[in-house]
Formats: sequence, structure tokens, C-alpha cells
Amino acid sequence: ILLFFSPGVTFSGITSECTSTDFSKIFTSVFAAPKSSERIRLRKDLLRKQCGGVNQSLVNLNKIDLNNFIVDDKHGIIYCYIPKVACTNWKRTLIALNHDEPYPDPMSFEHNWRIDVCLCVLQAKLKHYTKFLFVRDPFVRLISAYRDKMQKYDQYFYDGYVRVILQRFKNQRNLTVNYNVARKQGLQPSFYNFIQYILDPRTETYEPFEPHWRQMRRLCHPCLIEYDFVGHQESLQEDAQELLTMVKLENDIKFPPSYENMTSPDSVMDWFQSVPLEDRRKLYKIYEEDFQLFGYRRPTELLDN
Repeated sequence: ILLFFSPGVTFSGITSECTSTDFSKIFTSVFAAPKSSERIRLRKDLLRKQCGGVNQSLVNLNKIDLNNFIVDDKHGIIYCYIPKVACTNWKRTLIALNHDEPYPDPMSFEHNWRIDVCLCVLQAKLKHYTKFLFVRDPFVRLISAYRDKMQKYDQYFYDGYVRVILQRFKNQRNLTVNYNVARKQGLQPSFYNFIQYILDPRTETYEPFEPHWRQMRRLCHPCLIEYDFVGHQESLQEDAQELLTMVKLENDIKFPPSYENMTSPDSVMDWFQSVPLEDRRKLYKIYEEDFQLFGYRRPTELLDN
């Protein structure tokens, strides 16, 4: 499932099988990937080094692997979004860019869209469009996911995750079925309960991790797709401005300001105090590739005696 923006409309989808002839009708202009700064070049070089020269076709990805790609034909952009890494504001920005100029304020839009696009269309456009993603320190992202989905849960997260965690790791039974009642009762897993759930081998028995805590590499496949721009949450505003400059939109739209209550990297040690050392090390192994691929240092203060 991919979000697919076409010129002249807010969005449109292609769900049937398509051929190279079909694609030539759809894709009428070629967008050359622009140059990036030294900082971005080093991030891309690190990805290539860590991936070890992996060269696989996108056709090897199954349907669910493409859930997080957004294609904007109007500006020649492909964005792979990662939950808890400014994706709401990037989605808002892209939908604003597909309106007529002057572009509306991105903050005036919602951000929950789903639409199909033919895989062969994406494969061809990957060669020409500017492809980008934004990443974040994996442990900070986990804390943000916990705050958002375990403490401020809605019915979906209560049914599928919060109740499961409370039953499995707090041995709580006869829980209410209504999330509003549960929140009023103060029901929520501890941060350590959340980590226990991630570490539990049963968690991925029936389905992959929920995308808000799934590994970033599993969402965006950086060893299969050569991204033109790798942004970091830690330098979000600076990187967003550089990206908009790359695609020649810096004078047309402003990326929304950062969320004031954003989880700080400085708070990691406090959050992990409740997590035993051995479980911290197990957790790091699960997210180790994300740390290495995207240039985040190994948190020795959490993992070493």
C-alpha cells in the first residue's frame, strides 16, 4: 500500500497490473536527483558501507514491505516514512505541495491516508525521483513510541497491545474493553513492560512488530533502495530545509516547527533505569542494525557495566 500523488490532483491510485508501456504514459518527465551537502553524503556513504554492497531488486519486496512509501509525481519525490520520526509533518507537507500555489499551510491537513500503486511504477520511478527518509536514535524512538501509544493509547492500541502487555507482564485480568475507561482507571504498562513485550519471542510469532516500534531498516529497506537524502530527527529543521532546497521548494513552503514535547535524547538514561542490564543488551541486539546503518553510536552508558 503506497500513497501516490499525481500532478493536478490531490492523490490518485493505480491498482491494476501495469507494463512498461503503461508506465511510459504515466511517467512523462524525468527528475534528476540533486546534489546534497557533505553531511548528507557521509550518511549515504555509511549506508553503502554498512550494507556491504547489497544489490537486490525491489521486486523481491513483498506487498507489506511497501506500506511506508509515498510517491509525489508532481515534484518527483519518493518518501519512506518512519513512525515517530516527524512523519506526520512530512505527510502534511507533501499533501500541501500537491495543492495549487501558493501552497497552503501543512498544519491545516490531517495525515492518515492509504492508497495503492502498481509496484512496477514505483520500481521505474526509483531510478529518477529524489528518494528520502528521516531516521532517529532507535532507543529515543522507542521511548517516543511508548509515550504516544502506551500512555496515550486509543482503542486500537488498547485492544491490540496495551491489554496484551498488562495481561502478560502484570498478570492483570478482567480488564475493561473500553480504552476511555481504562485510561480513567490509570491502566498502562510500565516502560519496562513495553520492553519486555518487544523482547518476548511470542510477540512476532503471528505478525511483525507494530510499525511504531518496528526497526527502521525493515520499514524503508536502505540496503535495497539507494536514498538520495537521509535526514536525522536530531537535526530535523536543518535537514528539512536542506531537503526542500535540494528539490527547489525552499521558497515555496515551510516545514512545520518541531513538536515542543518531543522526546529528548538526554532522557534516555532516566527511562532505562527500570530496565535490567541484560534486557538492555538484548534490546540493543534487536535494533543494532538501525544504530549501525544510520550512524548512531552504541549507547555504552546503558550497555556496559
